[in-house]
Amino acid sequence: MSALSLSGTDLNNSEVRERLLPHCRLQAGEVWTDPEARHVVGCGDAADSEFVHRVTGANKASLLVQDPPYNVAVGERRTVAEYVDWCRRWVCVSESVMAGDATLYVWMGADQKQHFQPLPQFMTMMAETDFESRSLITLRNQRGYGTQKNWMAVRQELICYTKGSPTFHVQYTDIPKILRGYYKEVNGVVTENAERSRSDCIRPGNVWVDVQQVFYRMEENVNGCSAQKPLKAVERIVLASSNEGDTVVDLFAHSGTTLLACERLGRRCVTMDIDPIFAEIAIRRLERYRDSGKTGWQMGHPFERESEEAALGVSEQL
Repeated sequence: MSALSLSGTDLNNSEVRERLLPHCRLQAGEVWTDPEARHVVGCGDAADSEFVHRVTGANKASLLVQDPPYNVAVGERRTVAEYVDWCRRWVCVSESVMAGDATLYVWMGADQKQHFQPLPQFMTMMAETDFESRSLITLRNQRGYGTQKNWMAVRQELICYTKGSPTFHVQYTDIPKILRGYYKEVNGVVTENAERSRSDCIRPGNVWVDVQQVFYRMEENVNGCSAQKPLKAVERIVLASSNEGDTVVDLFAHSGTTLLACERLGRRCVTMDIDPIFAEIAIRRLERYRDSGKTGWQMGHPFERESEEAALGVSEQL
């Protein structure tokens, strides 16, 4: 394995991190500005109000897509109470950069071995805020985990909250409609459901079964990002809950999926990550898309260039 290769949980390995950090453009408190003047990437804590406001600037966000690490706050494992308290702080910061009419989506874990924590605690915390609960979406994974003594765990939870009266554009899946025979009278005319339809395909409900879980054979795969969310899911969120040209904020960049979705759909993305390595990966993913049209590295990884240079240096010494 190359000294700069990424797989599995390598990004938690101190030796790997030591080798990658010198190749990261951002350190804590620093900001990268897109040379095409569309996006911004920062390196900092999502609960740091001063830094978040510096990164987001004057523009208010019509959409926030947040994917916080589950049961981990600022790189450390915490109790559920500590985790929820940390969530309360970054939710407060998120609200402060939202427009008057805006939508907040949060990916949140539910550990079936630990009383489904921290999902219920997070929901209870949000019930104490001024946000309106909008939807609880389940994304079905194609692969899961479990034993022969329990149901296979194949779900990811996505919670939607709103402020004011935000935009919502109806979306459609690629799944064709097969249900027939449902009649309804509209303006005095009895019609069958297919006649009333605006699409030959069904609308996504709050259970998404048509989104492929990211794995290593997919082009969008980013090795080293174990919690990577599917680009199709994030693009669905962006299309439904924002307009072209809007500002979208993501305080947990991770693999840079929200940034890439905004680039592809004509939105301005302001994103950040407390880890310089993930901030760098997000920038590199955007640059790779602009250079090649590719959405990820499939079975490669974001630091391939450095790996090749390191291998070349070794061969030259030999």
